[in-house]
Amino acid sequence: MNTLIVLKKKEYVQMLRDYKVIWLPVVFVFLGATQPVVTHYLPSILEALGGGQGITIDPSMTAQKGGEVLAGTLGSQFDQLGLMILAISMMGIIQTDKANGMLAFILTRPVTVTSYIGGKMVSNYLMAAFSVTMGYFTSYLYVKYLFTAVPFSHMITGLFFYLVWVLFIVSFTTMISAIFHSQGIIALISIIFLIGCRIFVGLSPIMDQVNPASMSKHAMETLITGNVNTSAIGNVLLTIVWILLTLSITNYWIAYKKFNHE
Repeated sequence: MNTLIVLKKKEYVQMLRDYKVIWLPVVFVFLGATQPVVTHYLPSILEALGGGQGITIDPSMTAQKGGEVLAGTLGSQFDQLGLMILAISMMGIIQTDKANGMLAFILTRPVTVTSYIGGKMVSNYLMAAFSVTMGYFTSYLYVKYLFTAVPFSHMITGLFFYLVWVLFIVSFTTMISAIFHSQGIIALISIIFLIGCRIFVGLSPIMDQVNPASMSKHAMETLITGNVNTSAIGNVLLTIVWILLTLSITNYWIAYKKFNHE
């Protein structure tokens, strides 16, 4: 336990040096505020700039309910630009230690591979979850002011589902960072795979059940309808299985493959 605490402190010190504790939450706060503000003021902006000539504005845009706009924040902001930012911010989570020899140095100490991965996962997930939550609550406050209030229970349930999806994003990016040696390749593979998962949501009920990105869909459905899909619990459990699988692969790769290209 002491080893895990030390490794987490090391990660937080590195985040402070990289200013990640500042810029990552700020980015998500900006993304969270963008959706409700743009949705509410876009018709006025278009009318002011072009007089609305040749542009048909759907009057239902500004008449959306708060849950629909908050769900739009998840789908339009966090699952697109936000997802890419998370993947890029964590592409060097293990690759950097491999490149500078820190990984080999750490594992010559009385540190298990499990503790090393645990320190990486816990610290980076807490940072990602904090940033997403900050952006989510920012969007919630804007939605409450500009549209209609979202019931607190719906908002919290939606956040829970989405943070399970964020945990998979962190675990998958960690696995790719352990396997590959180029940060560009790590970011590219992570972004393509994760966005691909999000694109495939809704194509098939069977596929949705095993797709970790369906957690985002459940979050959005909860905000829009106020009801939790009956398949959501099963999807949570399967997503946890995927997370454990990615961590197992990461553990195996570090334990048996880490010196292959050094």
